[in-house]
Amino acid sequence: MSEKEKDIFPDESEGYFLTLTDEATGEDKEFELYARATIEGKDYFALAPVNESTDEYIILSGRRDGENIMFETVDDDDEFEMVEDYFNDLLFGEVNYDEN
Repeated sequence: MSEKEKDIFPDESEGYFLTLTDEATGEDKEFELYARATIEGKDYFALAPVNESTDEYIILSGRRDGENIMFETVDDDDEFEMVEDYFNDLLFGEVNYDEN
């Protein structure tokens, strides 16, 4: 059984934004944090690009490096699918509109 915890929007009234630099191109891009989760001892982040009209988001893992968080892509397919399923359920879970 895996340990999972969630933290959606550290401050819901304002959202949470961060700028990431693409190491390959050096280009800075701003993202909004949709959700953060700790799954099986690893931290994962669901981020959406700011100023792009899309319902898609990216998933990155994060690890502390001193006071900074280093973001990395999730290369393992099984790990990515597990985290993607978790965030999809969390962010887009089924809504029953028939309930009062």
